[in-house]
Amino acid sequence: MDINEIISKINKSVDDLDFTTARKYIEDNFELVSKKRVHLKSNAREILNFLIEQSNTGEKPLSKTEMAIINSVNVYATRFDLRGLKLCIKGNEQLLLKNKVLNYLNADAKILLKE
Repeated sequence: MDINEIISKINKSVDDLDFTTARKYIEDNFELVSKKRVHLKSNAREILNFLIEQSNTGEKPLSKTEMAIINSVNVYATRFDLRGLKLCIKGNEQLLLKNKVLNYLNADAKILLKE
C-alpha cells in the first residue's frame, strides 16, 4: 500500500471519528507515518504523539484479560459483593497497583479498594 493511500485512510478514519481504525493504521505503518506526519490531520497527529510517548516510556497497554478483570472488579463493587470482589482481586494484586488502572475503576471500586 502506498504511503499517500495510508495517510488518506487514516485521515478519513479520523474524519469519521473512527479512532480505533486510525490507530490500527498508524500502528501498522508506524515508521512511514511518523516520517510523513505533516500530512496527518490534528487528531491523527495526536494519536501518533500518544503512541510515540507510550513507546518511549515503555508502557504496555492493558490486555483484554486485564480489562476484563477491571470490569469484574467494577461490577462486584457496584453490587457491593465483597466475596466476589475478594476472589477477583486474589492473584491480581499487581494489576491494581498500576497507575493506569485507576482511570478504569468506577467510584464504588475506588472507595472499596481504598479501605
